Amino acid sequence: MSSVRMPGGVVHTLPTDLRAALAANATALAAWQDITPLARNEFICWVEDAKQAATRQRRIRRTQEELEEGRRRPCCWPGCKHRERTGS
Repeated sequence: MSSVRMPGGVVHTLPTDLRAALAANATALAAWQDITPLARNEFICWVEDAKQAATRQRRIRRTQEELEEGRRRPCCWPGCKHRERTGS
C-alpha cells in the first residue's frame, strides 16, 4: 500500500501516523484523494494541533470516520491558522 500516492495539504505535509491510518482504510483513502489540497490541509492541521498523544490518535480516528461519512472538512474546526488569509 506504500506505493499508493497520498498527497498532503497546501501548507502541511502528510504525517506518518495519519498516512498509515489512511492506507489501512480504503474508503477513507479514496475520499482523501478526492478532496482538495486545502481540505487535506485542514485535516492535517487539526491532527497536528493536538497537544496530547491520546487526542492526536482520536483525531486520526475521527478523520477516517469523517472521510468515510463523506465530510470534506474536519467537524468543529475553525480552520488552519497557518494558511495565509487572502482578501482581508
